[in-house]
Amino acid sequence: QVQLVESGGGLVQTGGSLRLSCAASGRSFSGDTMAWFRQPPGKEREFVAAILWNNIYTGYADSVKGRFTISSGNSKNTLYLQMNSLKPEDTAVYYCAATAKNFGNSIPHYYATNVYNWWGQGTQVTVSA
Repeated sequence: QVQLVESGGGLVQTGGSLRLSCAASGRSFSGDTMAWFRQPPGKEREFVAAILWNNIYTGYADSVKGRFTISSGNSKNTLYLQMNSLKPEDTAVYYCAATAKNFGNSIPHYYATNVYNWWGQGTQVTVSA
């Protein structure tokens, strides 16, 4: 059974940092593209960052560039999101996702939620003003 389990969320003050983790199991993810999405209160789920199938290229939403860093462990069994300089607008439920679909190195193809085959249950991040 494929499982993605996020952890590391919590309450943090503006300017603080958090590191999210996603433990992936049930199949090999080494050739997958993996990503973080988030869903702010009352809004749709949105792309945050992705690390491509080749483990070389990464992509970020403009709103998090320079503040967030996506990385993965060996064989992508663990996915991380280091979040620095957090802002209240980063408050959301953060989801880990994986896809076996391959669009080469074209990052924008991986922005859409319907590209992803597997999702975690989410972890809440709240940034206080």
